[in-house]
Amino acid sequence: MIDKIFPKIHGEGYKFLVIIGLATIILYFIHGFLGFIGLVLSIWVYYFFRDPDRISINDDNYLTSPADGLVLQVLETHGPKELGLENRKFTKISIFMNIFDCHVNRSPCSGKILEILYKPGKFLNASLDKASEDNERNYYKIQSSLGEEIVVVQIAGLIAKRIIKETSVDQEIQQGSRIGMIRFGSRADIYFENYKPLVKVNQKAIAGETLLAKK
Repeated sequence: MIDKIFPKIHGEGYKFLVIIGLATIILYFIHGFLGFIGLVLSIWVYYFFRDPDRISINDDNYLTSPADGLVLQVLETHGPKELGLENRKFTKISIFMNIFDCHVNRSPCSGKILEILYKPGKFLNASLDKASEDNERNYYKIQSSLGEEIVVVQIAGLIAKRIIKETSVDQEIQQGSRIGMIRFGSRADIYFENYKPLVKVNQKAIAGETLLAKK
C-alpha cells in the first residue's frame, strides 16, 4: 500500500527533485501561494519519475509493452533503415507517453541486445507520424530467446536530450527488465515479425505487463 502512495523513483529524478525543492522554498518566502504551486510541481515531478516494479509473463511467445501509454498505431511497415532493415516487413506498434505516464522503458522479450544506435534529430511532438524519422531517438535491436529480431525505439518529443540508456550491446536481458527512460513526454515504437498483434489503437498499455503480440 505504501509503495503505491510513495513509489520508488528512477535515479534520474533526484536531481530534479532537489532543484524543484529548492525553488519551492524560495517561492514560499516570496509568497505563500507561489510556494503552494511549487509544492504541487514537486509532487508531480516525484510521480513523473516513479519506477514501480512490474510483473512480466516471462514467456517469449508473447511480446510485452516497452512503455506505459496510449497505443497510437498498429501497422505493417518496413523496418528501420538506420539498422539496415528497410527491406524487411515488420509489424510496428507505437505507444505515446504523456507527461503523467511512467517513462521507464522495458524490454518486450528476454534475449540479447545486438545493437544500440543513437540518432540526434528534431524535437517535434512525439505523437506525430514523422517523429519516428525526424526526432532524436535511440534504437535497440534485440535477439529474443526464440531467435526473433525485435526492435525497440525510444523517441524524444518537444524537449532536447532526454533519452536515458541503461543497457549495453551484448547484454543479456529479461522480459520486462528496464532498458532506459525518456524524460517529459515521448514515444516508444516496437517492430517485430512472426507475431500477431493483440492490442488496438487507443488502448492503454503498461510497460512490462501488457501483452502486445502473440506467436
